[in-house]
Amino acid sequence: MATAQSHAQWSSRMGFVLAATGSAVGLGNIWKFPYMVGQSGGAAFVLVYLACIALIGVPILVSEWLLGRRGQKNPINTMAQIAHQHGHHRSWALVGAIGVLGAFLILSFYSVIGGWALAYMRDAIFGSFSGLDKTAIGTAFETFLAQPGELLAWHSLFMLLTIGVVAMGVAGGLERGSKLMMPALGLILIVLVGYGATTGGFGDAAAYLFNPDWTKLDGKVLLAALGHAFFTLSLGMGVMMAYGSYLGEDVNLLRAARTVVIMDTTFALCAGMAIFPIVFANGLDPAAGPGLVFVTLPLAFGNITGGLLLGSLFFLLLTFAALTSSISLLEPVVELLEERTPLNRIGATVVAGLTIWALGIAALLSFNLWSEVKFAGLNVFDLLDYVTSKFMLPLAGLGAIVFVAWKLKQDDVQRELQLGSGGFALWTLLARYVAPIGVLFVFWNNL
Repeated sequence: MATAQSHAQWSSRMGFVLAATGSAVGLGNIWKFPYMVGQSGGAAFVLVYLACIALIGVPILVSEWLLGRRGQKNPINTMAQIAHQHGHHRSWALVGAIGVLGAFLILSFYSVIGGWALAYMRDAIFGSFSGLDKTAIGTAFETFLAQPGELLAWHSLFMLLTIGVVAMGVAGGLERGSKLMMPALGLILIVLVGYGATTGGFGDAAAYLFNPDWTKLDGKVLLAALGHAFFTLSLGMGVMMAYGSYLGEDVNLLRAARTVVIMDTTFALCAGMAIFPIVFANGLDPAAGPGLVFVTLPLAFGNITGGLLLGSLFFLLLTFAALTSSISLLEPVVELLEERTPLNRIGATVVAGLTIWALGIAALLSFNLWSEVKFAGLNVFDLLDYVTSKFMLPLAGLGAIVFVAWKLKQDDVQRELQLGSGGFALWTLLARYVAPIGVLFVFWNNL
């Protein structure tokens, strides 16, 4: 069972669930999920994605929480300590190290996109999209990316907000921030979905999301769904292991995972039902890629009644979603510095945040001054995304699930998960075979 509680704890189960859901409900749901659905054929992708979440995502999520709760330390120390206690080599700490490094690298470019959301919220509030056509909107986005000074200002503001929340601690920062932002996210989504229901595209959007076209299903869609299941649940980033380290014994991990997954998926589908009605009602392209949010939707907001309010609400939603994830990405790095250096909470947050901010500058410069700087054909932004999402996240997630399923005493795991013999047999099948094989399948494809 877990060791004595040695550091900060969540003040309530609901606070933990909201924080974990906030980590999961990020740009992956509002920005990435809708355009992936658009690129991958609609509902067929959604159903495969849900299956990947249930069969692979949940076992890894629960495993990371379980390890964090047992270790009650940062992911690196947690893995080293538990491995040593069970007679295994301390090199298992590499699982935690890959996760923390992954969170560090992801936040560096994630904050750049968070800055875009802030900038577009400003533009929406001031009606900058009004009356513009598709060419003008696209040109405006390209011009925005070509200005390093402006990108730097918004990236800096977004990181400052992230640092401010995390510096206030687990209960006072992470938990309080999630309790404020998650209900706000839900309310904004309800308003946007409600508007979508008044457009002529609501039925088309529902059919697009919920009527599967199995002819679209191929290996590429399967891999995209599996990869996004990792990304959206914040797996392999050290985040959920760090969050688990603040958990007490009273939280049922499987029930918490079920709640987080349901809320995360609901947010993602609602985002689709908020975005696609506007896309279809205005004759726009649902498979517009990343530009769906920053080109396609601004075009709609600039040319519909109430577009000023709707656009402002949408980009506020995007900003909140980015922040709930960014604070979780910073947390494992801060926890590591706080426990392994003389720095206190505020000092650790500032040092970690500024270092990540500096790397983010290299990422944002890849859109302009350093656009010709390539590594294996990828600019800095794309390289950070590629290395983390394709390799580091699956590797850390695989390490966590393999350690829990094969290296821990299974009687202890069964008691901690509060499962009967039938439920634990299903858990064992998923944790020992289904989830690891799914992750290895992703590795094989990437290699």
